[in-house]
Parts: sequence; structure tokens; C-alpha cells
Amino acid sequence: MEFNPSNPVIQLCLQGMDLEEKGKPEDANKLFLQAWNEAKNDFEKFIAAHYVARHQKDVSTKLEWLRLALALGQKINSDQVNSAFPSLYTSIAKCYEESNDGDNAKKNQDLAASFASKPSDKGPFYHGTRADLQVGDFLTPGHNSNYKAELTMNHIYFTALLNGAGLAAALAKGEGPERVYIVEPTGSFENDPNVTDKKFPGNPTRSYRTAASLKVVGEATDWVRITPEEIQKWREKLAGSKGEIIN
Repeated sequence: MEFNPSNPVIQLCLQGMDLEEKGKPEDANKLFLQAWNEAKNDFEKFIAAHYVARHQKDVSTKLEWLRLALALGQKINSDQVNSAFPSLYTSIAKCYEESNDGDNAKKNQDLAASFASKPSDKGPFYHGTRADLQVGDFLTPGHNSNYKAELTMNHIYFTALLNGAGLAAALAKGEGPERVYIVEPTGSFENDPNVTDKKFPGNPTRSYRTAASLKVVGEATDWVRITPEEIQKWREKLAGSKGEIIN
């Protein structure tokens, strides 16, 4: 299942996170439990279990929810959940530490380290922009950020979700039409630290960045366009963001 911020379960989790930020953890936990109860597939359950787990005050109950989330992630076994394994194993290790179970704590710490490697995602990959490019062109780092004009980006960003690239194209600066190019990274790449393990566990949006270039190998046209009203909401959200861009 592809990550979709409009998904009802994801929406409940987002509302819960908003309540967390407002200092209302009890109300947030109710929404996370509602998300769990309304989840219809393993991916939705995986996301909901992550949030229910972090609201458990009893260590053994928290461990049960974390292990449940892990089991769901292992069952799904896809790029959108595998990136969450390092943080999941780390959280499980902390529970064992609090329970004075050093052996299991060490075991899960080692598992966390074993999964903290480069992404295994094989794509296809997409880059959204308003630039007019041709097959064979290269996209390179060193341009100004779409979100902070004064910031020169050390990396170039891309995603394995077509609609995610479409959103990036809609938000990109420039007067040209929205374009989504199919790209291939020419060097190593990493999970985008600006979104990985931030709001959601791991990197469910399959967002990546590279200090190397991206080669344009094609163009996509069939992504879901968002409305001007939705674009404006995204722009306002980004303008109000207090977080620093990890460059």
C-alpha cells in the first residue's frame, strides 16, 4: 500500500500528533487507538501501533505494542516500512534496558545497527520540478531551496512515489508547468533526514537525497494533480514550519 496523507487512518494519526504538540497526550492517545481500531490493512495497523506504543506508560505494555508494530512491518516487508526498523529495534532495546534485561537489550541494539544501512529501494524514482528538461540531462545539487530561498542545497532530492513528486512539482518555484521526471541516481543516496523518523516511523514517503547527480531517463504524466486550494494550504504549512532544513 502506498503512503497517502489523505488516508483516514493517517489523518487520525496526524490529528493525534497535533494534539501531542498542544500538550494533550490523553486525547492524542484516544485518536491513535481509534486509528488502530479502524485500520483495515497491515500498513495502517503498523502506523497506528507505532503511535499507540509511545503513549504506553507501562514498559511491558509498550514492549508488546512495539513488537506488534515490528511483526507487522516484517510481514509487509517493503521499502516504505523497512526504514523504520532501526528506530523500532532501538525503542525495543530501551524497553529491555528498563526491564533490566541486558541480553535482549544488546540483541536489539545490534539489530538496529544492522538495519541502519543505505536504502535498498530500487525505484523507479521521480523528481518534481518546473524546469524544462530532456532525457539525458542531469539534475545536480547546488541550487537554492524551494522552501528557503537563501539556502543553497548540498543535495538533490527525489522519491519513489509518483504523487509525492507531483506535489513537489506543484510547490516548486518558477513559472513553467509542473513536470515530473523519471530519474536515476548516479551515486549513493540516503533516506531524507528531513522526513525520516520525524512525524512517521521510518521513511514511508520513500523520500531520498543524493550529493551526486540524477540522470533524467523519462517523464511521467499520470500523477494525481492537487487543487490550487490544496497547494495554498501546503504553502502556508511550509511557511509556518519552524523546523530547520537538514542540508
